[in-house]
Amino acid sequence: MMISHRRPVVAGMFYPGSPDGLSRELTRLCGTPEKIGKLDSSLGLIAPHAGYVYSGAVAGAGYKELAARGMPEWAIVMGSNHTGMGQPISIATDGEWKTPLGTSQIATGIAQRLVAGGARVAPEAFVREHSIEVQLPFLQHMFGTDLPFVPICVMLPRLTDVIALGAAIADIAGGSPGVVIASSDFTHYQPDEVARQIDLEAIDLILALDVEGFYHKLIAERLTICGGGAIAAVMSCART
Repeated sequence: MMISHRRPVVAGMFYPGSPDGLSRELTRLCGTPEKIGKLDSSLGLIAPHAGYVYSGAVAGAGYKELAARGMPEWAIVMGSNHTGMGQPISIATDGEWKTPLGTSQIATGIAQRLVAGGARVAPEAFVREHSIEVQLPFLQHMFGTDLPFVPICVMLPRLTDVIALGAAIADIAGGSPGVVIASSDFTHYQPDEVARQIDLEAIDLILALDVEGFYHKLIAERLTICGGGAIAAVMSCART
């Protein structure tokens, strides 16, 4: 199954469906795009993927900080896999994704290098998946629709495969400056006090780049952090 032209599936639900409405919302969340210099070195970001009304302010703060660092040459957006379709690590290697703001092209050359590093081509993983789609308008708003990107859906594969994916991304990130984004919400279905405690323990491991400790906690304690595989891959990339 090939998806050469992916259209948005959660526009009008997770975020405004009209170009003007979406642009106004993004300006409110992360400001007006400004002319920026080139990014010096690659950066990673963990951003939430709930509806903008719930988590847009947090995501917007992250993208505003990214833009303050400079213009990237590419983006890799790793999301969770809510549908179970595709492979443990699914990638799309060509085509374009549309949002109300315009069309963004997949960075085919970068995607093919990641396939060589272990990702599996599985476009079906992206048909109904929202976790990557909701990040794209932020990238388009802050950096323009000409910024090429690579979408990757990550389930909970073997730890060795997650580490290998991060290392393959690090090889790309060391050659040209880009942004590597893990799209993930954190703890679900818990009282606020409990969720904060669980999340802070996970965040401590993330900041320490303890990929093994984070992944073990994620699985052993059955954490409801829905983009845990993507987070671990970004951690591996940063640590490599």
